[in-house]
Amino acid sequence: MTGLDTRVSAALRQRFAAELAPRFDRGWADAFAAVPRHLFVPRFYTQADDRSWRAVNCGDPGYLETIYSNQALTTQLDEQGIPTSSSSEPALMLEMLDALDAQEGDTVFELGTGTGYNAALLSHRLGDDNVTSLDVDPFLVETAAHRLETAGYRPFTTTGDGARGWSQRAPYSRIIATAALRALPAAFLDQAAPGAVIVAPIGYGVLRATVTDPGHATGWFLPTPAHFMPRRAPTTAPAFDAARSVKPTDTKVAPGDVLDHLRFPLSIALPGHSSCSWRDDDGALTAVGLWTEDGSTATAHVSGAVRQVGPRRLWDVVEDLAAIFHAVPRRNEFRVTITPSRQTVWYNAPGGPAWELLGGGAS
Repeated sequence: MTGLDTRVSAALRQRFAAELAPRFDRGWADAFAAVPRHLFVPRFYTQADDRSWRAVNCGDPGYLETIYSNQALTTQLDEQGIPTSSSSEPALMLEMLDALDAQEGDTVFELGTGTGYNAALLSHRLGDDNVTSLDVDPFLVETAAHRLETAGYRPFTTTGDGARGWSQRAPYSRIIATAALRALPAAFLDQAAPGAVIVAPIGYGVLRATVTDPGHATGWFLPTPAHFMPRRAPTTAPAFDAARSVKPTDTKVAPGDVLDHLRFPLSIALPGHSSCSWRDDDGALTAVGLWTEDGSTATAHVSGAVRQVGPRRLWDVVEDLAAIFHAVPRRNEFRVTITPSRQTVWYNAPGGPAWELLGGGAS
């Protein structure tokens, strides 16, 4: 693996960093130029048109060029072929690290070790002793620790529930999550130093929050869209068969809006929801489906027919959002207020539309 760290890979890495970083802190650009991503992603998977997966290994044609490009890479699949770990899109990683605003002397807790690449970038910039990285998957942590050591980095890595943080090394002046959350875990706030900055994916966006008092924080969403792997938890199947048996109602909201300009606000209003779509032989959208863990399920056909079952009427939430958002909203117009008892996202103004984040980070 280390044999690939030649002049070719070094040149690709330098070009890669230069393309990523023209508008960001030079220190992070230097980290991307120095840390060999290929050591952390010796294999990734690409998906064919038939949805089958193909492994691309170190040394395969095009491997290095893909590694040193601005692409998110699937790095682990479960037995059903569902991705369970990835190396995030580098430009998004850089934006999150820049938003973290970590400086010399800052201590960082990272939820989601994954491949170890992000921990290496943090270690390069801040020093090994200032980085704590945790993941729920023991295999990922062990593998990442080995790759980090191979690359010359030795941050503290451990296995555990990231929503509980790691109190043994708290307080942290910076906290970053690389797994999708529904809300900031209480442990993040409990283990944060005064004035700490927290950067974490919430829904299809990235929240940047500043701790103002114990248990309190305020923040906003970064402007860039984001979709991270959720923290691992049991999933619930959609009740499509039950939905087919109920009498439809009519809607004026186009099903495609769920996949378009309502995508981000829906991820806030229905945290942790799942969705799917159906298309005809020509690829045209015919219907969408939504479901949540409590068994609530909705389907909406392009004809306007909607069917809903379960304790919550999901399409009613879609219609409420459609009345507010007629185009893609700017993510940085969504603000967050956090107290020990509540986490609230509000849009545009404190008295405007608002949604409570539920789940304490479980996703």
